Amino acid sequence: MRSFLLLGIVFLFPYSPAHAQRSFSGAAEIEQSLTKLNELGTVLHIAAHPDDERTPVLAYFARGRHMRTAYLSLTRGEGGQNLIGPEQGAQLGVIRTQELLAGRQIDGATQFFSRAIDFGFTRTAEETMEKWGHDRILSDIVWVIRRYRPDVIILGFSGTPRDGHGQHQASAMLGKEAFAAAGDPKMFPEQLKYVQVWQAKRLAQAAMFGPPPPPGAAAEAAAPEPEADIGAFNPILGYSYEELAVLSRSLNRSQGDGAMRRPGASKTTFTIIGGTPATRDLFDGIDTTWNRIPGGRPVKALLDEVLRTYEPAHPEKAIPALAKVRPLMAAIDDPLAREKLAEVDEAIALCAGLFVEAQARQYSVAPGDSVTVTTTVLNRSTAQVSLQSARVEGIWDQDAQAKPATLGYNQSAEIQLNLKVPANQEYTNPYWLAKPYSANAYQIDDQLLIGLPDTPAAAQMRVRLTVDGAPVELVRPVRYRYADRAIGERVRAFTVVPAVAVNLPEPVALFPDTAARKVQVSVQANVANAKGDLRLEVPAGWKAEPKSQSFEIALAGETHVMTFDVTPPAGETTAKILAVARVSGRDISSGTKVIAYSHFPAQTLFPPAEIKVVRSNIKVTAKKVGYIMGAGDEMPEALRQLGLDVALLSQGDLEQGDLSRFDAIVAGVRAYNVRADIRANQPRLLNYVKNGGTYIVQYQTGDSPDPTAPRGQPVPVFQQPPANPITTNLGPYPFFVPIGNKYRITVEEAPVKFPNADSPLLQYPNHINPKDFDGWVQERGVSFAVQWDPRYQTVLSSQDPGDQALEGGEIWARYGKGVYIFTAFSWFRQLPAGVPGAYRLFANLLSAK
Repeated sequence: MRSFLLLGIVFLFPYSPAHAQRSFSGAAEIEQSLTKLNELGTVLHIAAHPDDERTPVLAYFARGRHMRTAYLSLTRGEGGQNLIGPEQGAQLGVIRTQELLAGRQIDGATQFFSRAIDFGFTRTAEETMEKWGHDRILSDIVWVIRRYRPDVIILGFSGTPRDGHGQHQASAMLGKEAFAAAGDPKMFPEQLKYVQVWQAKRLAQAAMFGPPPPPGAAAEAAAPEPEADIGAFNPILGYSYEELAVLSRSLNRSQGDGAMRRPGASKTTFTIIGGTPATRDLFDGIDTTWNRIPGGRPVKALLDEVLRTYEPAHPEKAIPALAKVRPLMAAIDDPLAREKLAEVDEAIALCAGLFVEAQARQYSVAPGDSVTVTTTVLNRSTAQVSLQSARVEGIWDQDAQAKPATLGYNQSAEIQLNLKVPANQEYTNPYWLAKPYSANAYQIDDQLLIGLPDTPAAAQMRVRLTVDGAPVELVRPVRYRYADRAIGERVRAFTVVPAVAVNLPEPVALFPDTAARKVQVSVQANVANAKGDLRLEVPAGWKAEPKSQSFEIALAGETHVMTFDVTPPAGETTAKILAVARVSGRDISSGTKVIAYSHFPAQTLFPPAEIKVVRSNIKVTAKKVGYIMGAGDEMPEALRQLGLDVALLSQGDLEQGDLSRFDAIVAGVRAYNVRADIRANQPRLLNYVKNGGTYIVQYQTGDSPDPTAPRGQPVPVFQQPPANPITTNLGPYPFFVPIGNKYRITVEEAPVKFPNADSPLLQYPNHINPKDFDGWVQERGVSFAVQWDPRYQTVLSSQDPGDQALEGGEIWARYGKGVYIFTAFSWFRQLPAGVPGAYRLFANLLSAK
């Protein structure tokens, strides 16, 4: 049954989210739906990351020309920054996935992903190919092309060093290869069990993605190029396609992509780089009508009539003609015709004003427990609607035994099912996180899952109706709809969860000496009367007491916290401890992480219930630390691992608080970019230093702090020497942080040298040596300083392969009685990841006097 459902998703519904919120409704949505039925052109756009897509182009083809339009982002953006919260890595990838899906609801496109992971900025395509695995990601792109069957493929980048980011380059290089490979039966023949080879007609590159072609390409550039009028106004939708793109991209809130609409003329051009030539339009010479499919001509004639006679005030009048179209489509053996058949049913439902949903009584249920699912069918038109039958699919595969009913105007029928979840049912984790994965690619063994943007619904209802005598089949995911008192109506996916969640409040436990420390484990019941035993599985040399603890939790949602005494070995080492709860004969070793933001449905993850334990000799003299949160990170909790008393500083603290009570104050990543209060109180912070405090400023970018500033036109924080450096710069003396990606160290293994080996930041209280830079993750650092006042001293020097050495990742100066430090090394990644050397280095910064 599961394979059948996935095949349906692959060939009929490239994406049918449990949480889909229509961005347009009423006449606008019906007009879009009817026009799309009569358009068979297909566009696939390929680039590297979420927010790499040319969103106006997607909106133009999907909303303006009603074509099947999709964006294949090779990664889910795991290596980016997070402006709205502390999530990093795979969790940030979940956020950016949902942001793209929310944006696609506005611009009308479909979303795909490959197995590639964004491992952070890289300058070369070679490193990208090595880490991703050339053939692995090429096969993913070929798979998406073969199943989506585009007429035109649009690349986001050129595939040359002009693209900058190595992952940008690789996306275009792989896209060019896949354009040909998808039509070659010798390439990835294992896919042909599910799909056929497919050769797109044309390969293009959209303007405004990469830099202009080099001078040697002048003759090619002089040739006429197809263009798209993305500034054209759509009176049905009330926006131009450029405006729709702004609304869509602004949902990339984690990346700070919010922008203002700019109505007006705007066009984009395309350079043809493969396939047949085109001069005026990307679809020159490509038949995008039903005439392209054998047996499709009568379908086109009927749909032409539907569109000619459509009355927005009386959409039900279109139903008889759509009823005639349906059997003609059903008789055509073609994947695209089968997809359009499902669209016909949805169009009839729209014209009839049908409301159909499958509502679970709660959003989650544990294996072995039961859930009530109520399916509602409401007729909100004068059309003659009859409920014939229903079937629940997915976790369950059974007829719903629905009683046939005839529904008059505003009459409804309900089908209520009480369903028991099998005891061995898998949990509803995002499918790409279900198995252990590397830092560079996800492990997805099921070919039918590869490429899908989200996890298929755990269950769905298939409802069969007749509408004015026409048979209609509608599929709705089982989901949970509820009211949030602050936001209003919300939906979230129906989820199968473990009987208990085993959560470790801290991802890392640091042991700076051989003393035992307490490790807490939180057990949260997802069912009533949950009982079992909890144990810690520790590696050799480590000890945990007691061996196990029993628990019994009466109420679902209630949490018990259990404490174990963990003793490390004498020698320095790093290991992992797994917490395991045994409930009803089943081991549960996962926690629950709910990612909840207002611009997409809450996402439930089940991360492994493991904690990284680090035994490393680390000394720190600071005791009390003030932390100024910036764009969101996990540094405060990481610093508490050193035994520090860490207080988060509010605006009131910065304005009026007693800063002298802190041994050190730390500014979080991008704090100066996102918090006006830190800039306003810079004199107080510098006076704190002058009077003997230690102030550490982590990396800041040159992005404009003004949220109304145009996207793509960043305003440097430090572009000209300030008139009064004490009040207008980050530090007591001027230094400069340039815009862009040039001044950063992207290779986490890049060698680090000590240009001032006797610096106290390298000697006290921990002696720093090159081994302290082993085991770093993703990068060394970002947004290094490149010019500074001679009163600053440098500490570290590093460089990417073949690049110039950079010393601006850490500079410091004595100011009055205190110490000021600017450091662009990526502590916000290293400390939460439990990198021992990073802890030792940062402990020295906190201890600087």
